[in-house]
Amino acid sequence: MKRTAKKPRLQVERFVQPLSIPTPTVKLIREYASTNGRTTLQTGHVSLSEATLDESEPACSLYGPHTIQEWPDHNAWDEVAPFGDPPIIESNVLQDKRKRNAADNPLLVWLPERQSFLDETLFLEGRGHEAQRTLCRCGTELEEPKFRCRDCFGMEMCCRYCVVERHQCSPLHIIEEWNGSFFQRTNLKLLSLRIQLGHAPSHRCYNPRPSSGNNFIVVDTNGIHEVALDFCGCDTAQLRYKQLLRARWYPATTTDPQTAATFNVLEHYHLLSYESKVSAYEFYHSLARRSDNTGLSTIRDRYSAFMRIVHQWRHLRQLRRGGRGHDPGGVTETKAGELVVLCPACPHPGKNLPSGWENSPPETRWLYALFIAIDANFRLKRKVVSSDQVDPGLNAGWAYFVEEHAYKSYLSERTNERQERSTCVSHNAVNMADTKSSRGLAATGIGTVDCARHEFKLPNGVGDLQKGERYLNMDYLVFSALVGFTVTVLNISYDITCQWSKKLWSRMEHMPTRLHIPHNDMLVRYFVPKFHIAAHIAACQLAFSWNFTKWVGRTDGEAPERGWANANHVTSSTKEMGPGTRRDTLDDHFGDWNWKKTTSLEIKIWEEDNTQPNPFEGKVAPITQAVVRSQLAALEAQELQAGINHSLDVDVSPSILISGGIELEDMQQRLKHDISDLSLHPTDKQKEAIIHRTNALQRRIDSWTRYQQLYMPIVSMLHSSSLSASVPQVLLKLQDFPLYLLSALNYLDSPVDCDLHLMEYEWQLWWAQAHDALNELRSHLRLRSHMYKFKDKNLRGQAASTRAQNLIARVEAKKDAAVEKYNCRLDKVNWEERLRPLKPGDVRPMGDFAGDHTQGTGTISWIWLVKDGDTSPSENERVQDCVRIEWCKARARAARWSEEVELLVEEMRRVLTFLEWQSCWWRQCATRRSSEKTTEQEGLQAYAYRQAALRSTMRKLFQALWSFVAQLNPIPAVPAPA
Repeated sequence: MKRTAKKPRLQVERFVQPLSIPTPTVKLIREYASTNGRTTLQTGHVSLSEATLDESEPACSLYGPHTIQEWPDHNAWDEVAPFGDPPIIESNVLQDKRKRNAADNPLLVWLPERQSFLDETLFLEGRGHEAQRTLCRCGTELEEPKFRCRDCFGMEMCCRYCVVERHQCSPLHIIEEWNGSFFQRTNLKLLSLRIQLGHAPSHRCYNPRPSSGNNFIVVDTNGIHEVALDFCGCDTAQLRYKQLLRARWYPATTTDPQTAATFNVLEHYHLLSYESKVSAYEFYHSLARRSDNTGLSTIRDRYSAFMRIVHQWRHLRQLRRGGRGHDPGGVTETKAGELVVLCPACPHPGKNLPSGWENSPPETRWLYALFIAIDANFRLKRKVVSSDQVDPGLNAGWAYFVEEHAYKSYLSERTNERQERSTCVSHNAVNMADTKSSRGLAATGIGTVDCARHEFKLPNGVGDLQKGERYLNMDYLVFSALVGFTVTVLNISYDITCQWSKKLWSRMEHMPTRLHIPHNDMLVRYFVPKFHIAAHIAACQLAFSWNFTKWVGRTDGEAPERGWANANHVTSSTKEMGPGTRRDTLDDHFGDWNWKKTTSLEIKIWEEDNTQPNPFEGKVAPITQAVVRSQLAALEAQELQAGINHSLDVDVSPSILISGGIELEDMQQRLKHDISDLSLHPTDKQKEAIIHRTNALQRRIDSWTRYQQLYMPIVSMLHSSSLSASVPQVLLKLQDFPLYLLSALNYLDSPVDCDLHLMEYEWQLWWAQAHDALNELRSHLRLRSHMYKFKDKNLRGQAASTRAQNLIARVEAKKDAAVEKYNCRLDKVNWEERLRPLKPGDVRPMGDFAGDHTQGTGTISWIWLVKDGDTSPSENERVQDCVRIEWCKARARAARWSEEVELLVEEMRRVLTFLEWQSCWWRQCATRRSSEKTTEQEGLQAYAYRQAALRSTMRKLFQALWSFVAQLNPIPAVPAPA
């Protein structure tokens, strides 16, 4: 393989200035080389005193290039130039290249300064230049300037009085005291700082009330602090928890609080839990180590209080974002599912759908369809910890989880119901639902209903699973989510929909009336997700395919699976939680997932009515050995009923005898091939495997020949004559032992009369096996073509290419085995009129053309045109069924992509319209609730206007991103919020 030539090198040169003591002047040379997008920095020092120079050479020749040892390549990470880059000296060959500087690889530029960075960090451990000052800047001589703050800017040191005065507004900063040798940590409480609530920092309270025990604990981002805190005891003072809240400290209790967490640490942990899925336990103990990483100091344990605060904080943030603080009815009037982040691209009547959408014709009504996907996750389990009485949920069905009491009441009434078993490949999700182990678990997982197009969790579409993925649970979740939508077209994706959908509406009739939906007025269609559909039987793969169904675009139905990748990271922390805390925590994470998705965003007859014949199904039944064996067995059964019995043994019928002989021939061929593939010096394990296979084959041949002699007595004489001939018995290998099937008797020197029934059976089985060989050949050709394309497109390097070639070689060997198998059968039975001889030029993929032929002049190899069971002499009739199916699939693919474009344009329009509606709704919220206090009213309005402005900004951003879509200009009028 031809290697990419290296690009010309860049050289950077600078002198190292001599120190005050006499040292040889040295020259530091840095050389940058770029190869395949990778930059190499090479450095070297040249002593000018030792440099051997030609006297006739000018002094400036010191700047010439030097030979420097090659260093390993390093990736270029950054393009930001650091301050003070050394000059670049370029040669003439680089005039047409991009100028490169040291910032092309900042890590290597940092390496020479590593010692300086280390020294500076150690410099900060001392007082630095502040050690020269003996007086504080306030001028007092009573206190030495021996205190400094680690959180304030700079290294300035001051006296006790100044440090307390300066931290009236920053009472949680970390203070250090110089003890004459090093800095040791202290705190503002020990320095006599008292925090006064209810007043401005410069104002004095005439009736301060110290906190209980005078040891108030505050959790902040820089650690856990013990402070001296005074509440306000004036006549106009607020309740103690309100005083803390107005200082942006969240109290752990409402009565006599002794612990609080700052809003700053709560916001920090909230976002951190979203992105890194860190647990509250890990976060809290990292703060404890931030306060003291030695374990020598006693830090009061407030983990339980912090957990309680976080639980309440999550709930309040959801209430704020749901606009409940602006509703005159307050929190108690919150309705089911009202705290969710809605999908702006899904159809919401009155919010983002045009007027009269429900009366639109079928050609456009599909654009307003709702796509949902159903799935279960058995990693998000919960152990038997606590109870709903001890740990109640705060959301109570207001977000993604269904209301727990009604849900469990419904399940308890039907706990003994058993669902029917699956008839499609024995899906474990269905058949194992009642037997799934739930020992020690209060919930074995959760079931969810998602938006199949945009991966949003739907309101009231999540619930716990008590014992596997039962219809009882999933039905309740599906209908709980659907009652919040008004649509005329519904597309449902579920990996077991072929079974689940059969009696769905009859099961709905036994559910609470509030969960009934008008399904008779809707077009409801069912699908299996594209990744899961391969596990279904052929009939399901055609009837529930996203690819072959009209008006669904390129939807794949796998939306829940992509969401699990985000949610599964909280499994370790939520499985130990109580029921209420776990539901509220998952509600919060699902809300963040939805918010991030918001900010980032004959065929015709069958398509209209899929009860009609499916055009994607072949009209000719495939011929396989299994099908032929079944047909022969059925024929023998019919003959027995008619009183005709050709069997000479109770256990082995003629068809069993012939099929067994064909199978033995295959085993002989495989054994012969494997023996020939052995190396010159096989291992003991390889020898043992061959011996075991040979012994097993010997036993089967011995057993089979005993039955063969019943049906074909001539075989005994043939075996005797072959053993007494020139080939000694000891030299006859088992893989070459003649089985004397009927087809082999025709090639003997003296013809032998054979049973016509046995000949017919053998012919049909050979015919089926030839078709099996062709099917295998076509499959291996497709696989080989795919592997070559994948290798050329994705693999680079010798190691990856070698592994790929080994895989391709194995596929090639299987392809050759299929060719040999077909040709062997063709030699034994003369059927050239129905199946052609397989020539080397015929063994090629469908898109390859022989010789100089091209797409316009070439023909497809006949192996792709053979259709099982079609024995017509006309080639057009042979090809018709195959071409019809391929044409139907190609038409379906083109239609799905066209529909996807239309769906995307409609969803873009709905997003812009929904954001405009939501902006108007928030502006109305600013005046929905009135307060007697102007300060509270201003807070309500400020939050509402900020949310409205955020939605307007998002709408403008999306509109700018989608400006190339002509159909979005202009945007239709926005419906007024209700």
